[in-house]
Amino acid sequence: MTWIAPKVDRRTEPYVADERSMLQGWLDRHRDTLLAKCAGLTPEQLVQVSAEPSNLTLLGLVRHMTEVERAWFRQRVAGQKIGHLYFTDEQPDGDFENLDPAGAGEALAALRAECEAADQAVAHRGLDDTFTMADGRVISLRWVYVHMIEEYARHNGHADLLRERIDGVTGE
Repeated sequence: MTWIAPKVDRRTEPYVADERSMLQGWLDRHRDTLLAKCAGLTPEQLVQVSAEPSNLTLLGLVRHMTEVERAWFRQRVAGQKIGHLYFTDEQPDGDFENLDPAGAGEALAALRAECEAADQAVAHRGLDDTFTMADGRVISLRWVYVHMIEEYARHNGHADLLRERIDGVTGE
């Protein structure tokens, strides 16, 4: 039997909450949305390219967001000295390239694991906590949350179009 991406129960963002809970709730909702766009698809469907010459695929988006979660929360905010999962200096688009359908299940699991690790890495930090980027910019954890919500929102729009092209499924 062929592996199928599992169903995802999307969490509902809070309607009334403190700022941290609101930001976390929206981030979790968007994380779930990307995985929900993959639900019910085969590995071959997850690597189906949107339209030439683009290399955009659902699996590529999952791998990209795994890298983004790791980069912002663990590497930058928490200062963890961990490497990248899918790309290198020689292949900066590795998260979107060299996709193997056989690795689809592992990639979806890696995103879930990276989200959990990201949450743990910043759980004890305040929204006003800052870190300094290599270029000297000082950035707050609050900014990272807002940026991550924006990043997911943009890519979930891409995922909507990809999913509709694959099997006609639409939705929020």
